[in-house]
Amino acid sequence: MKKYFYFLLILSVFTSCEEDVKFNNPAFQTLKDNVFWRARSYKAYFGENENIIVEGSLGYEQIKFQLSEPAEKTYTLGVNDDIKAIFKNTYKGQEAEFDTGTGKGNGEIVVTEYNTIDNTISGTFKFTAVNANSDVEKQTMHFSEGVFYKIPVEPRGNFVPVSN
Repeated sequence: MKKYFYFLLILSVFTSCEEDVKFNNPAFQTLKDNVFWRARSYKAYFGENENIIVEGSLGYEQIKFQLSEPAEKTYTLGVNDDIKAIFKNTYKGQEAEFDTGTGKGNGEIVVTEYNTIDNTISGTFKFTAVNANSDVEKQTMHFSEGVFYKIPVEPRGNFVPVSN
């Protein structure tokens, strides 16, 4: 009888083990000043000048990329205002904006995949952005090991006005 009891006990231990595998698909994450940062919401869409915008948000914080096109290539930051990265914190009392642009900041955004069938965009990034307010102590913010993976791209807006 004891054998059956031990057998059932061991059997219940092994059958109660399970693996909870969680996939980050899609994902938008980075190290922000060497602290892990993962967006809770993300999207990509086409802007007014047919450029593509990729955004990731976590609470009051937002990282936004503006790329001249969704092509699979490396985009260099700090060269012009067509290709730039922006970090914003809109929390009351902690408002801040850091960005790259013509002659400020540096880094790169690499688009590794632009899938027109599934309407997703993926890539990596690293950059140093400059504070828009020059009167504060913290002048730069560093982002490294950044990844955006299979971010859904909203279709281009073909809005038709509704008439009454």
